[in-house]
Amino acid sequence: MSMYYTKIILVFIGYFMGLHLFSQNNFEGLGETGLALNHKVNSGYKVNFAVRSRYYLYQDENLNFENRQIDAVHFSTLSLNYNNSLSLGVQYRIRASIDGGSNELRLTQQYNYTKKNLALRFGHRIRFEQRILETLTILRSRYRFALDFPLNGEKLDVGESYLITSMEALLSKNKKIKPELDHRTTAQMGWLFSEKLKFQFGLEYRFEAFNVKTEEKLFILTSLILKV
Repeated sequence: MSMYYTKIILVFIGYFMGLHLFSQNNFEGLGETGLALNHKVNSGYKVNFAVRSRYYLYQDENLNFENRQIDAVHFSTLSLNYNNSLSLGVQYRIRASIDGGSNELRLTQQYNYTKKNLALRFGHRIRFEQRILETLTILRSRYRFALDFPLNGEKLDVGESYLITSMEALLSKNKKIKPELDHRTTAQMGWLFSEKLKFQFGLEYRFEAFNVKTEEKLFILTSLILKV
């Protein structure tokens, strides 16, 4: 089963890369690799630390590898009950010394609702972000709907794989710029190697500022997730 979904993801990559590489100049292909550490302090409180690297794979109608940024992220999550949780996050983005872009401090407030029906789990997530850059601060609102489920049976066991899909809408506002609307669609496969180790691989397709001048970006995502 997992090999079947792996083939689907690889075909998806080939399709979009083949469709856009030689046909559009507003398309970029990027990769993002991350390492996340999750720690459950008690039954109602957990913390997450993550480091992510983002890099170009295709830009200006050429295939090339170029580092773009490094992100350091922290989230603290308080469970209200089995289905509801609140989170506060802080993120620092290092970019100025890598590709000349603006460094960024990002503050995040999040509400998350999840519900499970047999093997299928779905979630609604609302985020409010303050993106503090060198010359301006952008206020961003985000809503995401996500689904995930194991690919073998109704329960995920060690050695098995799972699928995560999501769609997200974003609105960015600042007095100096016109409001921008973004849309993201994500599909990832994960493997539970042990009770404390997971690996995820997948794709995210973004339509950025589609109400102003659409920019399309395809991300290849890889991440390692550890429970500590």
